[in-house]
Amino acid sequence: MKIPRDLSGEELVRALRRFGYQVTRQTGSHIRVTSRLRSSEHHVTIPAHKHMKVGTLAEILGDVAKYLDLTREELIEQLFT
Repeated sequence: MKIPRDLSGEELVRALRRFGYQVTRQTGSHIRVTSRLRSSEHHVTIPAHKHMKVGTLAEILGDVAKYLDLTREELIEQLFT
C-alpha cells in the first residue's frame, strides 16, 4: 500500500491513537504525541499542516513502525485500511 498523499497532521494523530499515542502538547503548528506501550516512552512530533509532505510522513511512519516492531508497509496497512 502506498503512503497517503493528502493526509493532514491531525488525521495522522487520530490514526496513531489506535497504537496508544496520545497528544502530550502542541506548540504552534507542531503536535507532540507520546506512546507508553512498551517499557519506554516514544515521542513523535507531527506538523499540524493540512497536507503533510510525503517525505515527512514517510519519516514519521518509519519511526513509529520501528518502535512498534513493524515494517512501514505493515503500519500503513493497519492505519489506513
